[in-house]
Amino acid sequence: MQFAKGKLIAIGGAEDKGTDLERGVIHRNNLNFFELGILRRIVEEAKGNGTRIEVITTASMIPAEVGENYLNAFKKIGCTDVGLMNIRNRTDVMNEEYYNRVLESDVIMFSGGNQMRLTSTFGGTKFLDAILNRYKNEETFVVAGTSAGAMAMSNTMIYEGDATKAHLKGEVKITTGLSFMRDVIFDSHFEKRGRFGRLAQAVATNPSCVGIGLGEDTGMLITNGNEMEAIGSGLVVIIDGHDIKHSNIADIPDGNPISIENLKVHFCEKGNGYKVREREFIPEVSKGAVVAKQVSVV
Repeated sequence: MQFAKGKLIAIGGAEDKGTDLERGVIHRNNLNFFELGILRRIVEEAKGNGTRIEVITTASMIPAEVGENYLNAFKKIGCTDVGLMNIRNRTDVMNEEYYNRVLESDVIMFSGGNQMRLTSTFGGTKFLDAILNRYKNEETFVVAGTSAGAMAMSNTMIYEGDATKAHLKGEVKITTGLSFMRDVIFDSHFEKRGRFGRLAQAVATNPSCVGIGLGEDTGMLITNGNEMEAIGSGLVVIIDGHDIKHSNIADIPDGNPISIENLKVHFCEKGNGYKVREREFIPEVSKGAVVAKQVSVV
């Protein structure tokens, strides 16, 4: 099986774009955006300040405003070669100019909004195939996504689910995502919007998948389609259903409370990691612990 050579950066939404510092506010959870922020990490993982970035605002209902925010944010960290793709429908996707811009970019970044707009607009297109092909074959190519853009990255995608009713069977809706990564399910704004139950039901329904709950201004850098490193200022929650024993989800009618035994949960802060295929928590990715641990277990 061929593993992707490129990098994914899945962000939980509300990534710091430097506006707090402009207002004189010095706190941003635990990290300073300009020194350790996620957008800077995106640039560093590609080609530095000379990186060519294309921001796709399709998921958003206010694409001009969102695009302008990203132009300003990347400019603040010294990256000015940034383009905006205001693709609104499948007709726009067929524009050869957009396809060529994908081939010339170093980073493709999907903004937040509605993840169903992403899958219904890009699914099955030459445009998406070009991004997938570059991600699979080029080591310096980065695909980033925030909020809806992160949730659409996997092959199994949550597209709807009221957090207050997520303990009831059938309240969490799942469909096919953009398929940059298999066997995971991403959720975003995880703590802020109380989405633990939502992701837990998605994993209980699809126990071959690992749930990745991304906090705001927090993300996962994913290499080899498998090895994850938590970045940003908050928390990433891993929900692993591989060892579920009892589950009533197949037997109860929709609208009834679900029952799950032996669901595993890991909390990751900046520098922690996780390997999806091995289902292994890594305490210190940034200090080389992944390499050492790989040697010890292989």
